This record gives sequence, C-alpha cells and structure tokens, in this order.
Amino acid sequence: MISRPLALRLRQAGLVWRPAAGDRFQFLAQDMESTGAEAFTVSDMTIEAHAYPTGTVLGFNGTTEWALDSIAIEEALWFPREDQLREALKGTFETLERDLSGDGWRVTCTFRGERRTHLADTAEDAYALAVLAEVEASSV
Repeated sequence: MISRPLALRLRQAGLVWRPAAGDRFQFLAQDMESTGAEAFTVSDMTIEAHAYPTGTVLGFNGTTEWALDSIAIEEALWFPREDQLREALKGTFETLERDLSGDGWRVTCTFRGERRTHLADTAEDAYALAVLAEVEASSV
C-alpha cells in the first residue's frame, strides 16, 4: 500500500477515485499516522460504493464494531493499488525495474514527449510518483 502522504498528494493533485471492489481507503480526517491505523477495503459484502445524484457514499454493511452507516467519498482517502496506478499511466508507462543500487524501484514513463524516471522504496510508490507527476502536469 502506498504511503498516506503520497495518497494525500495524489488526492490534492486531482486523481479521481471511482470506488470498486478491492479498493483500500482510510478516513481522511482521522489521524492515521498513529499505530493501529486501520485501512478499509471496498467489498460487495461489507463496504459498498453507492452512487446517488448527490454524490457517492461508502456504505458499511453489518459492521457492528463501527457506529457508522456510511461515509461520503469526500471524507475517504483512497490508496490506489499498483495495478490501478499502472493503468492510470496508460500509454506513457515504459518500464518498472529494480534500481541499480538495489535500494528501490524505478518507473520510467514518457509523458508529452519527455522521458521521466521516478524512484521510490517500493514499486507502488514509484508508480504513484509517476502518476502524481502526470496529474500535476495535466492540471497546469
């Protein structure tokens, strides 16, 4: 799972989330940096995304441990998976490879004719940095 600060940066840059089964999220307002922070997974059985004309909510079905029926998508922080991040890169993605130092992962993309490399400790974070760069460049 990507880091919370990186998930926040993706959200602030404007990466759009359309909740689907298997997606992971945390409560946006809750201090999740403390130990024991819980991430939830969207599932057809326990947490479902419900689209209404007023917006999307994540409904908690049968979760007796939470005094909560639902949460607006605006109040949730999405943690995209590696496959979702790679898909967001579309045709710009070129390679994922272990960094030569062995300390991390490198994602290489060509976006708007410019070849860029993004290095991080995990493959997921390297993908997330590549997506972040493209989303930020697209909003300029």
